[in-house]
Amino acid sequence: MRWIARIVCPTPAQQIVFQEYVRAVSERTERLAHLESQLAELSKAWRFYPLVLAWQALRGVQFTTAVTLAAELGDITRFSNPKQLMAYLGLTPSEYSSGNSRHLGGITKTGNSHARRVLVEGAWAYQHPAKVSPSIQKRQENLPKPVQDIAWRAQLRLCRRYHRLTAKGKHHNVAVTAIAREMSAFMWAIACEVRLAA
Repeated sequence: MRWIARIVCPTPAQQIVFQEYVRAVSERTERLAHLESQLAELSKAWRFYPLVLAWQALRGVQFTTAVTLAAELGDITRFSNPKQLMAYLGLTPSEYSSGNSRHLGGITKTGNSHARRVLVEGAWAYQHPAKVSPSIQKRQENLPKPVQDIAWRAQLRLCRRYHRLTAKGKHHNVAVTAIAREMSAFMWAIACEVRLAA
């Protein structure tokens, strides 16, 4: 914002329009921060709050993402295995089979589209090498060791898988969707761990 404040437009009219845009962005940013602080305060009394905290151990899953997924999916331990969760999210490949031939297509996109979109957005974090950054370390501070171990295994596997898929020539969007599918399995494992600890 300090850099933006130094920008001077050639004409007064352009400067006024530019300042209005800067002001609009600042107001939206403040509003977003206010809503996020309210959400953080209200969610502490929520029954899924322990799950929200535990999911934040994963890379690409910060508070808003974790709350959104918990609100959209509810208790994901109701699925007996991660494949059912993946199918519910619409992250499984479509299939056309006839006789001995089997053709896999794009993802089915059935189920909860909002949860799927949030999960795919979070999966982009796995394009970078595995590392426990200071922000992830802070989010993991008071979490049980099994949850931290699941999150680290997720990083190792998903970062490696992303690079393998892109090295094979897969488009980045296809690779990220595959990562999101596997990420949901790690989220299911963390949910089971949290339920067992409760």
